[in-house]
Amino acid sequence: MKIATLAVATTAFLHLKGPDGTPLYDGGEAVGIDLYGPGSAEHGQIEERQSARVVKRMAENENRIAHVPLAQRRIEAAEDLTSLTAGFRYIEHETPDGTPLSGPALYSAVYSDPKLGWIKEQVIKFVGDWGKFTPGSQTS
Repeated sequence: MKIATLAVATTAFLHLKGPDGTPLYDGGEAVGIDLYGPGSAEHGQIEERQSARVVKRMAENENRIAHVPLAQRRIEAAEDLTSLTAGFRYIEHETPDGTPLSGPALYSAVYSDPKLGWIKEQVIKFVGDWGKFTPGSQTS
């Protein structure tokens, strides 16, 4: 068997479901997120960054596990998920003063918003599933 035929794609599309589990559409188009998968360089960079955080915290806390406040965990999670995001499709968000966001600022705002946590949870689950990034999958 030529094992390389089973190599995963770099990115795949996550069709988002609303908090009630209903798939989201905008004018008939699937609302979702293009994400870098577990075989991508971007994913490897996130793993490296997460490991470095753990080592740094251990070193700063005399080699003991350190408690990380919720606010800091949310910031770090948003940074990581933003780095795994290749793009949003049909997702808009704005600053409190009404300024539309785009690119990484948009991704970070969505992932940072606790009231939109259902998006973050779907992204984490999706990215952890190698099967979502197979060449023949419906999402890639």
